[in-house]
Amino acid sequence: MFGMGMPEIILILAIALIVLGPKKLPEIAKALGRGIAEFKKATQDFKENLDVDNDLKEARDTIKDIKGDIRQTIQKSMTEDITPENKDAASEEDLERPLEQDVKGSPQEPVKDDSGQETKQKGPSKDG
Repeated sequence: MFGMGMPEIILILAIALIVLGPKKLPEIAKALGRGIAEFKKATQDFKENLDVDNDLKEARDTIKDIKGDIRQTIQKSMTEDITPENKDAASEEDLERPLEQDVKGSPQEPVKDDSGQETKQKGPSKDG
């Protein structure tokens, strides 16, 4: 331990016994032991926190990679869908029709109200 052998350790303990006295030496040894144990525990906690931080960083990098791959795949599929053959297959009406009509239905479709009479469905309001 630190390049010290048994004779050096015995000499240090003997000097400590003479300087501190037989009553104080056990108390100081206990306090020193507790201090070393707390230091070891604190360093272990610190190491665990570093490991958790590294794991979180790896997970974050993996998620970013997956997100980039998904984005590239979507962009690639979108560019493949808009080829000259596919563009001719889609009618101009389909391309010009708003997406909201696909969800809500055509504004000109007759709809039956609670009384059973047909009424025209109103389109989305423009004031919000």
